[in-house]
Amino acid sequence: MKLLIKGMVCNRCIFVLAQEFPKLGLELSEIRLGEVILKETDQTAIDEKVIKAMLKKNGFDLFYSKNQKTIDQIKDTVEKGIQQQLYTGNPVKFSALLSNELHKDYDSLSSLFSSSEGCTLERFIISRKIEKVKELLVYTNQSMSEIAYALGYSSPAHLSNQLKKYTGFTSSYYKQIRLDKMTIIQEQSPDDPPS
Repeated sequence: MKLLIKGMVCNRCIFVLAQEFPKLGLELSEIRLGEVILKETDQTAIDEKVIKAMLKKNGFDLFYSKNQKTIDQIKDTVEKGIQQQLYTGNPVKFSALLSNELHKDYDSLSSLFSSSEGCTLERFIISRKIEKVKELLVYTNQSMSEIAYALGYSSPAHLSNQLKKYTGFTSSYYKQIRLDKMTIIQEQSPDDPPS
């Protein structure tokens, strides 16, 4: 995640922020004048209000580029499209969805996203779908066929290949996590209610 920071004018500013971000539990990928790039992890939720408060305390502020609002809208629309697919079972053509929702040409949205986020829009969409697949495998009893169909994949095999490519794990790994969670829950629940 890239943050543009107002007020970073010297090496001392870099030093101060290099000390402050880890105190918030956020790991830095890169820091230079006017810009901080945070490493994103599954465990770390990035709270913008906390970051803004820390920056203000140290004499800085977040700078929003005119494109950041569009990037945020792209991300929200992708999430909306994934939810729509799961709810209706109908495949979503993300290029059409994004163009219609944001009233801009898909190629220009894709180019803007890539230059700002450091990954292609297509890769982002796939990564968000894969996160949803992992969630469904761990927290529901849906099969790969059901998930593949719901998310618009051409086949369960195609989805399985993407899951393995993006995570390094197969669907059986995530299903085992589900089974392990269920076993723990069953072990913690007494069979007979106390008398």
